[in-house]
Amino acid sequence: MSLRIKTPKTGRAKREVFKRAPKLVETGKKTLICHGTKSSNVLNAVLTEIYHLKKDNAVKYTRKNDKIRPFESGGETSLEFYSLKTDCSIFVFGSHSKKRPDNLVIGRTYDHHIYDLVEVGVENFKSMKSFSYDKKLAPMIGSKPFFAFIGEGFDNIVELKHLKEVLLDLFRGEAVTNLNLAGLDRVYVCTAVSSNKVFFTHCALRLKRSGTIVPRMELVEVGPSMDLVVRRHRLPDESLKKESMRTAPELAKKKEKNVSRDAIQGKIGKIYVPDQKVGDTALPNKAKGVKRERREAKNKSESNKQESKKQKQDSE
Repeated sequence: MSLRIKTPKTGRAKREVFKRAPKLVETGKKTLICHGTKSSNVLNAVLTEIYHLKKDNAVKYTRKNDKIRPFESGGETSLEFYSLKTDCSIFVFGSHSKKRPDNLVIGRTYDHHIYDLVEVGVENFKSMKSFSYDKKLAPMIGSKPFFAFIGEGFDNIVELKHLKEVLLDLFRGEAVTNLNLAGLDRVYVCTAVSSNKVFFTHCALRLKRSGTIVPRMELVEVGPSMDLVVRRHRLPDESLKKESMRTAPELAKKKEKNVSRDAIQGKIGKIYVPDQKVGDTALPNKAKGVKRERREAKNKSESNKQESKKQKQDSE
């Protein structure tokens, strides 16, 4: 039985296939937001607020999904199908049960297959509406955020280290090389309260005059804010991680020979100068003594030639 391959026939289908094709420089990652069979008011509010923060690059499903269980074998099939259908590489799945109340699963996919998972419990949730502030400070949709990770646990504890990577991928948006300072209007602050608990909040950034080129920054909490308690997590397989971290040969940086970089001095290079052959260089003004020596050497060579000729004649 041969597999049937469908090719796009319309221009719209061709453009859609081209958008989903692999690229040398990938665009921002889309986020899929969905929930399971049972949910709570708190969890519905959390998913809605995450959707508003990612509104420019997110897809939200409102129907209940009975078959999605990310940590169980076979329970991720529907999730991978939705990821392929919506072209989303990050997902946020919410579920509520007696054993795990207000449960939130954040995960990433590679080639539309589950890459890694982090499960957290939501506590002390405060929505955007509960904060009072000047509405002019509200962050704009699509603006680039700052991230502040406070605490040694994000470097020492595996669970918090993994949560840090997933949160960065979830909220950072598209990778850019240059930034406009006026477009930086929000900060995500994550504080490691304990070995498995993180305080997460969203703040607006207010720039004020400081008398120097660098402005003075003030943070105004605009929400949402919540405590994230790490419950379960699943790291990616080493072979899969190695494959996902590969870079295209066209983007690989060529190694600069004899160049090193230092945090203080910056770029340092070594220049190799070949040996100078001074004896072979032509001098502009030659000394008279040199000319006399050459004349004497010439006369000596001529006399030696004449003596060799006489010796040959005498021998004959």
